[in-house]
Amino acid sequence: MATSTTDFDPSEVAIPWKILTDAGVQVHFATDTGRQGAADPRMLDGNGLGVLKDVLRARRDAREAYGMLQRDAHFAAPTGYDAIDIAQFDGLLLPGGHAKGIRPYLESPVLQQKIVGFFNAGKPVGAICHGVVAAARAIDPATGKSVLHGRKTTALLKRQELLAHRLTRAKLGDYYLTYPVTVEDEVTAALAAPTDFRHGPTPLLRDTPRHLSRGFIQGDATYVSARWPGDAYSFATGFLERLGG
Repeated sequence: MATSTTDFDPSEVAIPWKILTDAGVQVHFATDTGRQGAADPRMLDGNGLGVLKDVLRARRDAREAYGMLQRDAHFAAPTGYDAIDIAQFDGLLLPGGHAKGIRPYLESPVLQQKIVGFFNAGKPVGAICHGVVAAARAIDPATGKSVLHGRKTTALLKRQELLAHRLTRAKLGDYYLTYPVTVEDEVTAALAAPTDFRHGPTPLLRDTPRHLSRGFIQGDATYVSARWPGDAYSFATGFLERLGG
């Protein structure tokens, strides 16, 4: 799993990690600095979210999973992106986050070329929320196009991103707007056709292990994408299936 050193979303990292490790998959980590990463603290404590705290921050199950993750030996000893040996891994997970500390992860040319390598090797790749931006920016030198060109995908929806920004802008400024261009707009621009971006049903409720139908994922035999932390269980389950169960 590739993450940023700071500000990654705890739900999108810890829930897939728990589902995969519970299934017997060994999860290794890589960060932009090669140092242990840390989740966006506001998504853990809700500081500054005011009356929206219980709606916007990570749910209790995700916070509990993150507490467990912090005791994981592989999480405590990540590599840098340059040390990722594609031949040694069965797949790649790209979680998201929206605070500005995630930008080095989304902008790393080294990680982008590793992403190209996983796609070209036919190994499963999973991307959720802003993680889809990392995939969209991965340009295959052989084609000059994004690895997502010709694929169908989803990502954080424009209406989700702008609503969170509007609701918190007075107190938090552009905290919820990672870049001036929304995730949906940037990802769509990398696709073969605008219709290849799939919105799914209106994201009202977060999914759970018992209610996977609340989530939405999109992809193909070796790629799976999701929109937000509310799709995390469906996303992790879909990625596990692509690993072979």
